[in-house]
Amino acid sequence: MRCGLQIVLAGALLLASPIIALGDNVRTDYNHQIDFSQYHTYSWGKVTTKIPFYTDRIKQEVNLQLQAKGWRLMESGGAVTVFASDSLHNQQETQTMYDGFGGGWGGGWGWGGWGWGGGWADPGLGQTTTTTTNQQTTNLVIDIFESNSKNLLWRGLATADLSSNASRNAKSMDNDISKMFKGFPPKPTK
Repeated sequence: MRCGLQIVLAGALLLASPIIALGDNVRTDYNHQIDFSQYHTYSWGKVTTKIPFYTDRIKQEVNLQLQAKGWRLMESGGAVTVFASDSLHNQQETQTMYDGFGGGWGGGWGWGGWGWGGGWADPGLGQTTTTTTNQQTTNLVIDIFESNSKNLLWRGLATADLSSNASRNAKSMDNDISKMFKGFPPKPTK
């Protein structure tokens, strides 16, 4: 019974791992009661980043995305105000490797635990090795507020693991911002 449970648990872990690894790291949400077609201009509010080089990169990519949608940047007084911030943190990642699950397979047939045939079995649990590492992760939040009312209209969130390669991080950030604005501006709900 223990061997079967170990195999089932290991299989579940192996099947779940790709789902977690392939999870989407960009999410957006917005006020569903707002008609975004009324907005065509924007200004920048505060951009707060832990990596100083990212301030201009974030603005440049968001400008590219909004202007591609027909929006116009104004030094001040835009219909909406765009804010951006990021947060860096270490996220612990744990990986467990299994070697020799114990138990075994064999030929034969039977019912209810009774059977005939040969095979092999090892009642031991096998070896497991677990390692824990810290992965530096960043969250980028881009908010769009209505300038007059100061109400939040739209939010984009991207989460990414940082690499030691600065150009790869910059490209990843550009791609994430592009994904955020793919469906922007939201279409009116009926």
